[in-house]
Amino acid sequence: MSRPLQRLRRLALAIPMATSLQATAAVTTATIVSSSLSPECLEYKVVGICYWLFCTPYGCKVKTSAKVRHFVPDAVVSSYANTGENPWTEMASFSPVSSVAAGGNDPGDSATQANTTISARFKNTDVIGHPGGYAFSQFASASGYTCKGAGTAYMPYLLSNYDYLAWRYGIPEMVYPEALIPGKREVGGTQSGDLWGNVYPRSGFLHQPDDYKAAAVMAQRAGDVVTRSGQIHVYQSLLAQPEDGYWPAGELLEGDATTGKWQELAPTLSQSCAAFPNPGPHIQDAVGAYAWALWRPYSCCKREGQVFLGSIDFQ
Repeated sequence: MSRPLQRLRRLALAIPMATSLQATAAVTTATIVSSSLSPECLEYKVVGICYWLFCTPYGCKVKTSAKVRHFVPDAVVSSYANTGENPWTEMASFSPVSSVAAGGNDPGDSATQANTTISARFKNTDVIGHPGGYAFSQFASASGYTCKGAGTAYMPYLLSNYDYLAWRYGIPEMVYPEALIPGKREVGGTQSGDLWGNVYPRSGFLHQPDDYKAAAVMAQRAGDVVTRSGQIHVYQSLLAQPEDGYWPAGELLEGDATTGKWQELAPTLSQSCAAFPNPGPHIQDAVGAYAWALWRPYSCCKREGQVFLGSIDFQ
């Protein structure tokens, strides 16, 4: 196991209490927890029926249970200009300034950032497990049976400080076809007139004059990494394994709300969720610090027997 990945896992054992005084868009754990009580983001639906074989010493019979689908806030994704100034205040010390991850900002203030240009914006990006698990479970259970998500509260899944080779230099993704061919893997599009930026290379630099849109693209890039296995980044995957009667979220795709959607936490707090590019207003933060909750779709049904026979969807 690489040393940066070991650091990620050690960080998950403790919740630091440091705060970032300079981040005007600061958001606290308490605010993030309360933000998970959003019916619009939850989007709870009964979508089908599951069939189970239930057996006793006296014989077997087929039982059914409702198949439900809803979204779960798996992670908080912070995208911010100044290293060490994560707008989620309690998590700011997860990503301190170091010799390989200097102050950042736009377009960058470190000689190690070889791909810095005058018009490029740089964002650090952290993906950390959403802290609202218990409160969200109590809220969602009022609608019926609920599905577990993949995220673990306060678990660091990606900290761009420790992914510096890929995040600050774009190595090796700068030469991937997705990074070189216009129109591939983009947030928005030129034909629709709302091109925010390209997903590849999944690094911290982007040519985008709008700071909010640049931060959103960085969040999308980080979400793209952690919802896939085997990526050339220092990270932990944010994926759950399917089980009988349980269908977890798959890969996050830009512009597709059925794979995941974003709830703004900072600089403004929203009670709604949407995929990027989302309609405005897009509030620009004074210090370039933004945070979103990443909600992911899960389907499941209550176990009613020893053997899962299958399921049918209403649509």
